[in-house]
Amino acid sequence: MTHAYDDTNIFAKILRGEIPNDTVLDTEHSLAFRDITPKAAVHVLVIPKGAYVTYDHFAREASDAQIADFTRAIAEVCRREGLEEGGYRLISNVGEAGLQEVPHMHVHILGGQSLGPLLAE
Repeated sequence: MTHAYDDTNIFAKILRGEIPNDTVLDTEHSLAFRDITPKAAVHVLVIPKGAYVTYDHFAREASDAQIADFTRAIAEVCRREGLEEGGYRLISNVGEAGLQEVPHMHVHILGGQSLGPLLAE
């Protein structure tokens, strides 16, 4: 899979301040914000501030500082949203088969309710 980054994607525009968002957490290397079409009681997206297309692209090319910041941002969002005790789901869709809609690496944090089966039957 090629990882050519398209800086016209919606998350790049959010990072540049061109599109508003409901920020949950803003760190040196990551931004977390509420999904505009939530699929659960809590639905927060966490994105790296760097130009990464997929999770494997991020894991392979991001700096250790970016990776640590991103991982800790996810944990902090879960803590702030009260998801640690009841549980939550992390989803990162990659590519066409994974139904990735925005070509900027992101993780969905879903929780605050029972989420049902992982995949629809």
